Amino acid sequence: MDLSRRHVLRLGGVALAGTAVRPSHARGQTPKRGGTLALRTWDPPHFDPLQTISYKTHIALSFTHSRLLKHKAGPSVIPGTFPIEGDLAESWRQPNETTYVFKLRKGVRWHPKPPVNGRELTADDVVYSVNHFLTVKGNANAYMLRSLEKAEAVDRHTVKFTLKEPFVWFLDMLANPMAVAVIAREVVEKYGDLKKAESVVGTGPWMLDAYRPNVGLTFVSNPGYFIAGLPYIARVEMTVDEDNASRIAAFLAGKYDLGWEFPGTINRTDWVQITDTLKQKRPNLKTVEFPSAVMSHISMRTDTKPFSDVRVRQAMSLAIDRQAIIDAVFEGVGVINPPVPAALREWSVPMDKLGEGAKYYTYDPAEAKRLLAAAGYPNGFPASMCFTTYGSTILVDAMQLVQKYLKDVGIDVKLDTKEYGAYISTCFYGKFDSMTYGPQTGFLEPDNFLFGQYYREELKNQSHIDDPVVSDLLVRQRRTVDFAKRREVIFDIQRHLAKQQYYVQMPSGVYIGVWEGALKNYAPSFGYDYGGRLMAAWLDR
Repeated sequence: MDLSRRHVLRLGGVALAGTAVRPSHARGQTPKRGGTLALRTWDPPHFDPLQTISYKTHIALSFTHSRLLKHKAGPSVIPGTFPIEGDLAESWRQPNETTYVFKLRKGVRWHPKPPVNGRELTADDVVYSVNHFLTVKGNANAYMLRSLEKAEAVDRHTVKFTLKEPFVWFLDMLANPMAVAVIAREVVEKYGDLKKAESVVGTGPWMLDAYRPNVGLTFVSNPGYFIAGLPYIARVEMTVDEDNASRIAAFLAGKYDLGWEFPGTINRTDWVQITDTLKQKRPNLKTVEFPSAVMSHISMRTDTKPFSDVRVRQAMSLAIDRQAIIDAVFEGVGVINPPVPAALREWSVPMDKLGEGAKYYTYDPAEAKRLLAAAGYPNGFPASMCFTTYGSTILVDAMQLVQKYLKDVGIDVKLDTKEYGAYISTCFYGKFDSMTYGPQTGFLEPDNFLFGQYYREELKNQSHIDDPVVSDLLVRQRRTVDFAKRREVIFDIQRHLAKQQYYVQMPSGVYIGVWEGALKNYAPSFGYDYGGRLMAAWLDR
């Protein structure tokens, strides 16, 4: 998969003007209206996007909420590339490096539900949403717009943003499905927060029609959606199913229209087992492969012993046989990741350019034991590891291998397994005693991989890192407009982090995106924007 420089520039936030999205139909095909799309998804811990980083919440809200900008989707977009287009914004411009002005579409209306009852969306709603995003307590994603000084409504349909300093990823953040979903003040005032299903009121292409805890969600098309004619699909049925055998049987029976794993994929281990059966039972399936931006890692309390010693962290990385993990859990198809995953090809530093830190991604248990002894732990040490399964057999298999490799060098890890909601509210935010193991969000650009996890003041800084060198570099790349210079700063960050090993990164797999052939004008990609990828798709059956 090759990324052209044009794609990279648009990814990097330097495309300074744009226009709104229009429906783009698959060539030579006439869209059909109606039908029910069936998905296997997950039970959200709640519905407040500002109080959780959970993909289970953000995927659901991608059907119901709009943003100022969005990422273009469909068969013409290469998986893993994220060109930006307007969502609520009809157009935008950047008069100077710290000012952005957005013209909103006129006639956008909220869902016809209380307490907004279909009133028109205005610039004040956008300003309120951005300010609430930045100021509400507990929003782990607030760092995305840390550079914003002021948001103001110039008139009923114009919003002006003034930044404290240049922030080259500003447009990318506004388009990110984890960032500013536009919400109504009345909803927050009525419910106090957005956790209840009744608070799911947006301006998006579908409306939440029913929520059955631990069973499923139903969305119906928004008849007043602001893009004429969309969405084509009338109903989306999401089924919660945490049993892998059950999911496989349901997919073989034709129950789901997309692969049952995130983001509409099938794990390679399962795919190998059922391919022949699928050829007979579901011969019209479509597939595409693309690298995953989700990578698991070990985070640890680097502010206390033993993990405050860089030699201990380096030893842990050397103890892990990454290629063996690829062979065991990804059927031999995977990639070894530096701090920015290899899926972001223009921003992930190649291993042969990683410098001195590259050696810590190799498997060398003898050197790991030597480093542990030099750090004062010749016999290793006991430790705990917070963990949740995410309902993934692959994650469980990988975790067991990680536990084994650490024990081989003397680090005796006892698992502290938690329910998903408890894990997300504690360990994912760095609230653990020793170590945590789990997947990290598959972000769409490098700033989110780096700033949130490594900057000293951020909630997502799981490893409790306070490194002035990396903090300075993180701020510097946010201010560097020139693409080549910014990439070199991001490469320098990764070279520094490779030596420090504040997180021990694991390999990623290569996704197999799978969808029913009757689903037209659709293409998979990574990220949480299921709704955006399905907005202009239709069912031909």
